[in-house]
Amino acid sequence: MGVAAVTLAATATGAEVDKRIEKEVVVKATLAEVWHAWTTEEGVRTFFAPAAKVELRIGGAYEMYFVPDAPAGQRGGEGLKVLSYLPMEMLSFDWSFPPSIPSLRDAGARTWVVVTFAAAGPGQVRVRLTHLGWREGEDWERGYAYFQHAWDTVLARLERRFASGPIDWSAR
Repeated sequence: MGVAAVTLAATATGAEVDKRIEKEVVVKATLAEVWHAWTTEEGVRTFFAPAAKVELRIGGAYEMYFVPDAPAGQRGGEGLKVLSYLPMEMLSFDWSFPPSIPSLRDAGARTWVVVTFAAAGPGQVRVRLTHLGWREGEDWERGYAYFQHAWDTVLARLERRFASGPIDWSAR
């Protein structure tokens, strides 16, 4: 099912609004390297977060710990799951809100993210990220604005990871 089909299915419930964040980057790496970066704990630690729990299976964990030493519930993307995947083509997972938006984070509000991977020429991979499942309301708008910027940062780090090596989280 493509992103459009997923969006239509979600909006048919009336709960979500037809709004999405769409980002894209071309990475100088092989498809296998980029897939590994997104779908393994070792890989996500090279660009996404300093610690993680990743279980590549439907319903498996897809948790990013941006502040690994923080108390449970404040470390980052906790309690998140893999929704679906097509090896070397697509990964989708649910996503929560940052601690700076406690009304949604504490309520367990979730959106979802679809990341697709495609060859973009010799030694290059096009990574497209679509963030869906938005609802109406002031805090949802704050979350949307937050992730518009946050996904730019994540994809820039992915690109940098393959251009100059893994992120050194200890230097941050």
